[in-house]
Amino acid sequence: MKVDTGLPLDLKLVPEAARKAEALGYDGAFTPETGHDPFLAHALAAEHTERIRLGTAVAIAFPRSPMATAQVAWDLQKASDGRFVVGLGTQVKGHIVRRYGIDWVPPGPRLRDYVLTMRAIFDSWQNGTRPEFESEHYRYTLTSPFFNPGPIDHPDIPIHISAINPYNCRLVGQVCDGIKLHGFNTPKYLREVILPNIEKGAKKAGRDRKEIEICGLGFVMTGETEEDVAKAMEPVRQQLSFYASTRTYKPVLDIEGWGDLNQELFTLSIEGKWQEMAKKVTDDMLQEFGVIGTYDKIIPMIKEKCEGVIDRVTFSIPTRNPDDEERLKEMIKQLQAA
Repeated sequence: MKVDTGLPLDLKLVPEAARKAEALGYDGAFTPETGHDPFLAHALAAEHTERIRLGTAVAIAFPRSPMATAQVAWDLQKASDGRFVVGLGTQVKGHIVRRYGIDWVPPGPRLRDYVLTMRAIFDSWQNGTRPEFESEHYRYTLTSPFFNPGPIDHPDIPIHISAINPYNCRLVGQVCDGIKLHGFNTPKYLREVILPNIEKGAKKAGRDRKEIEICGLGFVMTGETEEDVAKAMEPVRQQLSFYASTRTYKPVLDIEGWGDLNQELFTLSIEGKWQEMAKKVTDDMLQEFGVIGTYDKIIPMIKEKCEGVIDRVTFSIPTRNPDDEERLKEMIKQLQAA
């Protein structure tokens, strides 16, 4: 199993953090798209590392054209000597329309066209293939030497997407190299919805499901003592209540028999009762959405939850001194041996 960590989005902190991640033994370092651009950090991380995989987990696709994303991915792949992964997500309607200010269309077919357009762009840059890709949502039919960055040594840039609904999971199997599992996910939903649909998509495309990297674990709630673990559970409880109030994620609740909670939490969110929302998330729910235990117990628990299913996990603990760093190094090694 591969073990990943995150990078800070404050660019001044990236070089040191990237070097430290590599020294600790991590296999990869990834960035989300929250309040900052998710790509910029990797230009610095590529310069200050030699081994670890770098990538977005995830960048929001639709506010950028496929050409814009392809261009930055191409440059980062070259700068990192072939270590970059493009992780893409769709985001929910409210954010696409009201935060990014673009029109909403059904995201699944649009994301499929997005990935295929990027592939066509990469092919033309690397192999001189004529740009003649046209689909319902995107078109790539023009290039010229002035706008062509030219071939690179590692042109096969992996594309992963975040997927939770059946259509997008099938899309993973058809056209992607991996899936970034959403944190709002349970083992039951993974077994009964996500993996079977990836398998269906792969079969339709004539691919082996084993070619597709399954990345993610859910929430890890850990600490030195039981008291530390209890403290770690509370912010996760709050975050889960937010996800559970979003109608997009109701199918995950439904499969666990918690579907009625969605409307209840949605109503509380409209009323701004955020603390009351968190109280609705039980300890049993936390167990299903994450892994909970002290440092001395957490690694076997993660292994058990991931065995035979998950290829990459994100894991970290605070490292305030050399002893903490040595403990984290050993925990990473134990996960990698899974």
